[in-house]
Amino acid sequence: MPLDHYLTLGRSGLRVSPLCLGAMTFGEDWGWGSPVAESEEIIEAFLDRGGNFIDTANAYTKGHSEAILGDLLARTPGRRERVVLATKFLSNLYPGDPNGGGAGRKSIVAACEQSLRRLRTDYIDLYWMHCWDQHTPIEETMRALDDLVRAGKVRYIGFSDTPAWKVAQAQTRALFEGWSPLIALQIEYSLIERTVEGELIPMAIELGLGVTPWSPLRGGVLSGKYTRANAGSVKADRGERVTSFLNERTYTIIDELIRIGRELAASPASVALAWVQSRPGVASTIIGARRIDQLEQNLAALDVTLSLAHLAALNAVSEPSLNFPGGMLRFVTMFTHGGMTVNGVTAPDWPLGPKADAEHY
Repeated sequence: MPLDHYLTLGRSGLRVSPLCLGAMTFGEDWGWGSPVAESEEIIEAFLDRGGNFIDTANAYTKGHSEAILGDLLARTPGRRERVVLATKFLSNLYPGDPNGGGAGRKSIVAACEQSLRRLRTDYIDLYWMHCWDQHTPIEETMRALDDLVRAGKVRYIGFSDTPAWKVAQAQTRALFEGWSPLIALQIEYSLIERTVEGELIPMAIELGLGVTPWSPLRGGVLSGKYTRANAGSVKADRGERVTSFLNERTYTIIDELIRIGRELAASPASVALAWVQSRPGVASTIIGARRIDQLEQNLAALDVTLSLAHLAALNAVSEPSLNFPGGMLRFVTMFTHGGMTVNGVTAPDWPLGPKADAEHY
Protein backbone atom coordinates (compact mmCIF):
# COMPACT_ATOMS: atom_id res chain seq x y z
CA MET A 1 0.00 0.00 0.00
CA PRO A 2 1.54 3.36 -1.02
CA LEU A 3 1.91 6.06 1.61
CA ASP A 4 -0.63 8.21 -0.22
CA HIS A 5 -3.37 5.58 -0.12
CA TYR A 6 -5.28 7.11 2.77
CA LEU A 7 -7.83 5.61 5.13
CA THR A 8 -10.37 7.00 7.56
CA LEU A 9 -9.37 6.92 11.21
CA GLY A 10 -11.82 5.00 13.35
CA ARG A 11 -15.47 5.95 13.07
CA SER A 12 -14.70 9.34 11.55
CA GLY A 13 -14.13 11.01 8.21
CA LEU A 14 -10.53 11.98 9.01
CA ARG A 15 -8.23 10.69 6.25
CA VAL A 16 -4.74 9.63 7.35
CA SER A 17 -1.77 7.93 5.71
CA PRO A 18 -1.18 4.24 6.61
CA LEU A 19 2.02 5.21 8.42
CA CYS A 20 2.20 8.10 10.87
CA LEU A 21 5.44 10.00 11.51
CA GLY A 22 6.27 10.00 15.22
CA ALA A 23 8.06 13.17 16.35
CA MET A 24 9.38 12.10 19.74
CA THR A 25 12.99 12.21 18.49
CA PHE A 26 12.82 15.71 16.99
CA GLY A 27 15.24 17.90 18.94
CA GLU A 28 18.27 17.03 21.05
CA ASP A 29 16.93 18.43 24.31
CA TRP A 30 16.82 15.01 25.99
CA GLY A 31 20.47 14.32 25.18
CA TRP A 32 19.61 12.24 22.12
CA GLY A 33 17.49 12.72 19.04
CA SER A 34 17.73 14.58 15.75
CA PRO A 35 19.06 18.14 15.38
CA VAL A 36 16.63 20.67 13.93
CA ALA A 37 17.98 20.48 10.37
CA GLU A 38 17.77 16.68 10.22
CA SER A 39 14.34 16.68 11.86
CA GLU A 40 13.11 19.02 9.13
CA GLU A 41 14.66 16.83 6.43
CA ILE A 42 12.79 13.81 7.80
CA ILE A 43 9.48 15.71 7.94
CA GLU A 44 9.90 17.02 4.39
CA ALA A 45 10.72 13.56 3.03
CA PHE A 46 7.66 12.06 4.74
CA LEU A 47 5.35 14.76 3.38
CA ASP A 48 6.87 14.57 -0.11
CA ARG A 49 6.12 10.83 -0.24
CA GLY A 50 2.45 11.50 0.51
CA GLY A 51 2.40 11.02 4.27
CA ASN A 52 0.03 13.43 6.00
CA PHE A 53 -0.21 12.17 9.63
CA ILE A 54 2.32 13.45 12.21
CA ASP A 55 2.20 12.66 15.93
CA THR A 56 3.92 14.58 18.72
CA ALA A 57 3.28 15.56 22.36
CA ASN A 58 3.67 18.60 24.56
CA ALA A 59 6.44 16.85 26.52
CA TYR A 60 8.51 15.54 23.62
CA THR A 61 11.98 17.11 23.91
CA LYS A 62 10.52 19.55 26.46
CA GLY A 63 8.20 21.12 23.90
CA HIS A 64 10.86 21.54 21.22
CA SER A 65 9.35 18.80 19.03
CA GLU A 66 6.13 20.82 18.71
CA ALA A 67 8.11 23.99 17.98
CA ILE A 68 10.13 22.30 15.22
CA LEU A 69 6.93 21.12 13.53
CA GLY A 70 5.25 24.48 13.94
CA ASP A 71 8.17 26.44 12.53
CA LEU A 72 8.48 24.17 9.49
CA LEU A 73 4.78 24.09 8.61
CA ALA A 74 4.42 27.84 9.08
CA ARG A 75 7.01 28.58 6.39
CA THR A 76 4.79 27.39 3.53
CA PRO A 77 1.32 28.96 3.29
CA GLY A 78 -1.39 26.31 3.12
CA ARG A 79 0.81 23.40 4.16
CA ARG A 80 -0.56 23.25 7.70
CA GLU A 81 -4.06 22.59 6.33
CA ARG A 82 -2.82 19.56 4.38
CA VAL A 83 -1.32 17.88 7.46
CA VAL A 84 -3.17 15.87 10.11
CA LEU A 85 -1.34 17.18 13.16
CA ALA A 86 -1.71 15.24 16.40
CA THR A 87 -0.33 16.13 19.81
CA LYS A 88 -0.90 15.05 23.41
CA PHE A 89 -1.60 16.54 26.81
CA LEU A 90 -0.94 15.18 30.33
CA SER A 91 2.77 15.70 31.00
CA ASN A 92 3.74 18.46 33.41
CA LEU A 93 6.26 20.98 32.06
CA TYR A 94 6.04 23.16 35.19
CA PRO A 95 7.71 21.50 38.23
CA GLY A 96 6.02 22.42 41.48
CA ASP A 97 2.64 23.17 39.89
CA PRO A 98 0.19 20.31 40.63
CA ASN A 99 -2.11 21.61 37.89
CA GLY A 100 0.69 21.83 35.34
CA GLY A 101 -0.10 18.29 34.18
CA GLY A 102 -2.86 15.71 34.30
CA ALA A 103 -6.26 15.45 32.67
CA GLY A 104 -8.24 18.00 34.67
CA ARG A 105 -9.98 20.88 32.92
CA LYS A 106 -7.50 23.53 34.13
CA SER A 107 -4.53 21.51 32.90
CA ILE A 108 -6.07 20.46 29.58
CA VAL A 109 -7.08 23.98 28.55
CA ALA A 110 -3.68 25.42 29.48
CA ALA A 111 -1.78 22.60 27.74
CA CYS A 112 -3.87 23.05 24.58
CA GLU A 113 -3.15 26.79 24.46
CA GLN A 114 0.57 26.18 24.93
CA SER A 115 0.68 23.48 22.23
CA LEU A 116 -1.18 25.77 19.82
CA ARG A 117 1.43 28.45 20.45
CA ARG A 118 4.38 26.09 19.89
CA LEU A 119 2.76 24.52 16.83
CA ARG A 120 1.95 27.98 15.44
CA THR A 121 -1.56 26.93 14.49
CA ASP A 122 -5.16 27.75 15.39
CA TYR A 123 -6.26 24.15 15.81
CA ILE A 124 -5.07 20.61 16.56
CA ASP A 125 -6.42 17.89 14.30
CA LEU A 126 -6.20 15.06 16.83
CA TYR A 127 -5.72 15.73 20.55
CA TRP A 128 -4.66 12.72 22.61
CA MET A 129 -4.80 12.10 26.34
CA HIS A 130 -1.26 10.75 26.71
CA CYS A 131 -2.06 8.36 29.58
CA TRP A 132 -4.88 7.80 32.02
CA ASP A 133 -4.96 10.23 34.95
CA GLN A 134 -6.39 8.23 37.85
CA HIS A 135 -6.91 11.39 39.94
CA THR A 136 -9.39 13.03 37.53
CA PRO A 137 -12.98 11.93 36.88
CA ILE A 138 -13.20 10.79 33.28
CA GLU A 139 -16.35 12.87 32.69
CA GLU A 140 -14.39 16.03 33.53
CA THR A 141 -11.76 15.11 30.96
CA MET A 142 -14.29 14.28 28.25
CA ARG A 143 -16.35 17.41 28.90
CA ALA A 144 -13.26 19.63 28.71
CA LEU A 145 -12.20 17.99 25.45
CA ASP A 146 -15.70 18.44 24.05
CA ASP A 147 -15.49 22.17 24.88
CA LEU A 148 -12.20 22.42 22.96
CA VAL A 149 -13.82 20.75 19.95
CA ARG A 150 -16.83 23.07 20.11
CA ALA A 151 -14.48 26.06 20.37
CA GLY A 152 -12.72 24.96 17.16
CA LYS A 153 -9.35 24.51 18.84
CA VAL A 154 -9.44 20.71 18.43
CA ARG A 155 -10.98 18.68 15.60
CA TYR A 156 -10.92 15.11 16.99
CA ILE A 157 -9.91 13.40 20.24
CA GLY A 158 -8.30 10.09 21.21
CA PHE A 159 -6.78 8.22 24.15
CA SER A 160 -3.30 6.75 24.47
CA ASP A 161 -2.03 4.19 27.00
CA THR A 162 -5.27 3.84 28.96
CA PRO A 163 -6.92 0.65 30.32
CA ALA A 164 -9.68 -0.76 28.14
CA TRP A 165 -12.32 -0.44 30.86
CA LYS A 166 -11.58 3.27 31.29
CA VAL A 167 -11.63 3.94 27.52
CA ALA A 168 -14.96 2.12 27.26
CA GLN A 169 -16.36 4.14 30.16
CA ALA A 170 -15.26 7.41 28.54
CA GLN A 171 -16.64 6.52 25.11
CA THR A 172 -19.96 5.29 26.46
CA ARG A 173 -20.41 8.42 28.57
CA ALA A 174 -19.54 10.67 25.62
CA LEU A 175 -22.03 8.95 23.32
CA PHE A 176 -24.74 9.04 26.01
CA GLU A 177 -24.20 12.76 26.71
CA GLY A 178 -23.77 13.83 23.09
CA TRP A 179 -20.14 14.89 23.65
CA SER A 180 -17.42 14.50 21.04
CA PRO A 181 -16.53 10.79 20.90
CA LEU A 182 -13.07 9.28 20.80
CA ILE A 183 -12.01 8.24 17.29
CA ALA A 184 -8.63 6.62 17.97
CA LEU A 185 -6.59 4.59 20.42
CA GLN A 186 -2.78 4.80 20.62
CA ILE A 187 -1.11 1.78 22.23
CA GLU A 188 2.17 -0.09 22.15
CA TYR A 189 1.86 -2.99 19.71
CA SER A 190 4.50 -5.21 18.13
CA LEU A 191 5.46 -8.84 17.68
CA ILE A 192 6.98 -8.60 21.16
CA GLU A 193 4.08 -6.72 22.80
CA ARG A 194 0.85 -8.50 21.86
CA THR A 195 -1.01 -8.55 25.18
CA VAL A 196 -3.12 -5.66 23.84
CA GLU A 197 -4.98 -8.31 21.84
CA GLY A 198 -6.70 -9.43 25.03
CA GLU A 199 -8.93 -6.42 25.62
CA LEU A 200 -7.64 -3.19 24.05
CA ILE A 201 -7.79 -4.24 20.40
CA PRO A 202 -11.24 -5.93 20.59
CA MET A 203 -12.56 -2.90 22.51
CA ALA A 204 -11.23 -0.50 19.87
CA ILE A 205 -12.88 -2.48 17.06
CA GLU A 206 -16.19 -2.65 18.94
CA LEU A 207 -16.25 1.07 19.84
CA GLY A 208 -15.08 2.40 16.48
CA LEU A 209 -11.58 3.49 17.47
CA GLY A 210 -8.79 3.38 14.91
CA VAL A 211 -5.67 1.84 16.46
CA THR A 212 -2.37 3.66 15.95
CA PRO A 213 0.40 1.44 17.34
CA TRP A 214 3.54 2.99 18.78
CA SER A 215 6.93 1.26 19.07
CA PRO A 216 6.12 -1.34 16.38
CA LEU A 217 9.82 -2.36 16.45
CA ARG A 218 9.92 -2.32 20.26
CA GLY A 219 12.46 0.47 20.51
CA GLY A 220 14.62 -1.00 17.76
CA VAL A 221 14.71 -4.53 19.15
CA LEU A 222 13.12 -5.82 15.92
CA SER A 223 15.10 -3.55 13.59
CA GLY A 224 17.49 -6.30 12.51
CA LYS A 225 20.39 -4.76 14.41
CA TYR A 226 20.22 -7.36 17.18
CA THR A 227 20.47 -11.04 16.22
CA ARG A 228 21.18 -14.36 17.85
CA ALA A 229 24.57 -14.37 16.12
CA ASN A 230 25.73 -11.06 17.62
CA ALA A 231 24.03 -11.46 21.01
CA GLY A 232 25.83 -9.45 23.66
CA SER A 233 28.29 -7.81 21.27
CA VAL A 234 26.15 -4.96 19.87
CA LYS A 235 25.70 -1.91 22.07
CA ALA A 236 22.11 -0.82 22.61
CA ASP A 237 21.75 2.96 22.38
CA ARG A 238 18.54 2.85 24.41
CA GLY A 239 19.97 0.64 27.12
CA GLU A 240 17.67 -1.56 29.18
CA ARG A 241 14.64 -0.74 27.03
CA VAL A 242 16.34 -2.92 24.42
CA THR A 243 18.55 -5.31 26.40
CA SER A 244 15.77 -6.41 28.77
CA PHE A 245 13.90 -7.88 25.78
CA LEU A 246 16.82 -9.71 24.17
CA ASN A 247 15.79 -13.17 25.34
CA GLU A 248 15.07 -16.54 23.72
CA ARG A 249 11.50 -15.58 22.71
CA THR A 250 12.72 -12.39 21.04
CA TYR A 251 15.55 -14.12 19.20
CA THR A 252 13.06 -16.70 17.92
CA ILE A 253 10.91 -13.88 16.55
CA ILE A 254 13.96 -12.18 15.02
CA ASP A 255 15.05 -15.46 13.41
CA GLU A 256 11.65 -15.68 11.72
CA LEU A 257 11.78 -12.04 10.60
CA ILE A 258 15.18 -12.66 9.01
CA ARG A 259 13.97 -15.83 7.29
CA ILE A 260 10.86 -14.15 5.84
CA GLY A 261 12.89 -11.06 4.95
CA ARG A 262 15.23 -13.16 2.86
CA GLU A 263 12.29 -14.70 1.00
CA LEU A 264 10.84 -11.27 0.23
CA ALA A 265 14.11 -9.35 -0.22
CA ALA A 266 13.06 -7.13 2.68
CA SER A 267 14.63 -6.07 5.95
CA PRO A 268 13.51 -7.63 9.26
CA ALA A 269 12.22 -4.18 10.27
CA SER A 270 10.05 -3.95 7.16
CA VAL A 271 8.59 -7.38 7.83
CA ALA A 272 7.87 -6.50 11.47
CA LEU A 273 6.15 -3.25 10.47
CA ALA A 274 4.15 -4.98 7.74
CA TRP A 275 2.93 -7.52 10.32
CA VAL A 276 1.71 -4.77 12.69
CA GLN A 277 -0.02 -2.89 9.87
CA SER A 278 -1.84 -6.08 8.84
CA ARG A 279 -3.42 -6.66 12.26
CA PRO A 280 -7.18 -6.31 12.82
CA GLY A 281 -8.15 -2.87 14.03
CA VAL A 282 -4.86 -1.20 13.10
CA ALA A 283 -5.27 1.99 11.07
CA SER A 284 -1.99 3.92 10.93
CA THR A 285 1.23 2.66 12.50
CA ILE A 286 3.52 5.24 14.11
CA ILE A 287 7.10 5.09 12.87
CA GLY A 288 10.04 6.90 14.40
CA ALA A 289 13.27 8.00 12.76
CA ARG A 290 16.30 9.90 13.98
CA ARG A 291 17.97 9.78 10.56
CA ILE A 292 16.68 10.04 7.01
CA ASP A 293 17.90 6.51 6.19
CA GLN A 294 15.83 5.14 9.08
CA LEU A 295 12.76 6.83 7.64
CA GLU A 296 13.38 5.23 4.23
CA GLN A 297 13.83 1.82 5.85
CA ASN A 298 10.53 2.19 7.68
CA LEU A 299 8.65 3.38 4.59
CA ALA A 300 9.90 0.29 2.75
CA ALA A 301 7.44 -1.73 4.84
CA LEU A 302 4.66 -0.44 2.60
CA ASP A 303 6.13 -2.50 -0.25
CA VAL A 304 6.04 -5.75 1.76
CA THR A 305 3.14 -8.15 1.25
CA LEU A 306 3.05 -11.00 3.75
CA SER A 307 1.44 -14.25 2.69
CA LEU A 308 -0.92 -16.20 4.93
CA ALA A 309 1.96 -18.59 5.62
CA HIS A 310 4.22 -15.71 6.65
CA LEU A 311 1.54 -14.31 8.96
CA ALA A 312 0.89 -17.72 10.49
CA ALA A 313 4.59 -18.25 11.16
CA LEU A 314 4.99 -14.85 12.82
CA ASN A 315 1.83 -15.33 14.85
CA ALA A 316 3.07 -18.68 16.10
CA VAL A 317 6.49 -17.51 17.33
CA SER A 318 5.02 -14.42 19.02
CA GLU A 319 1.91 -15.98 20.60
CA PRO A 320 1.14 -13.92 23.74
CA SER A 321 -0.05 -15.01 27.15
CA LEU A 322 -3.21 -13.02 27.80
CA ASN A 323 -4.69 -11.98 31.13
CA PHE A 324 -7.88 -13.74 32.17
CA PRO A 325 -10.31 -14.17 30.50
CA GLY A 326 -8.39 -13.58 27.26
CA GLY A 327 -6.78 -17.01 27.19
CA MET A 328 -9.95 -18.84 28.13
CA LEU A 329 -12.07 -17.04 25.52
CA ARG A 330 -9.96 -18.55 22.75
CA PHE A 331 -11.64 -21.88 23.49
CA VAL A 332 -15.23 -20.63 23.69
CA THR A 333 -15.89 -21.40 20.02
CA MET A 334 -15.34 -25.07 20.81
CA PHE A 335 -18.39 -24.94 23.14
CA THR A 336 -20.57 -22.82 20.88
CA HIS A 337 -20.01 -24.27 17.41
CA GLY A 338 -17.45 -27.06 17.74
CA GLY A 339 -16.46 -28.57 14.39
CA MET A 340 -18.28 -25.85 12.44
CA THR A 341 -17.33 -22.54 10.83
CA VAL A 342 -19.06 -19.28 11.73
CA ASN A 343 -17.97 -15.90 10.31
CA GLY A 344 -14.84 -17.54 8.95
CA VAL A 345 -13.83 -18.99 12.34
CA THR A 346 -13.55 -22.76 12.34
CA ALA A 347 -13.89 -24.18 15.82
CA PRO A 348 -12.20 -27.39 16.99
CA ASP A 349 -14.36 -30.36 17.92
CA TRP A 350 -15.60 -30.48 21.50
CA PRO A 351 -14.48 -33.88 22.80
CA LEU A 352 -16.80 -33.73 25.83
CA GLY A 353 -19.81 -32.45 23.93
CA PRO A 354 -22.82 -34.49 22.81
CA LYS A 355 -22.57 -36.38 19.54
CA ALA A 356 -24.84 -35.85 16.57
CA ASP A 357 -28.28 -37.52 16.97
CA ALA A 358 -27.45 -38.35 20.59
CA GLU A 359 -30.15 -38.09 23.26
CA HIS A 360 -29.88 -35.05 25.56
CA TYR A 361 -30.95 -34.82 29.17
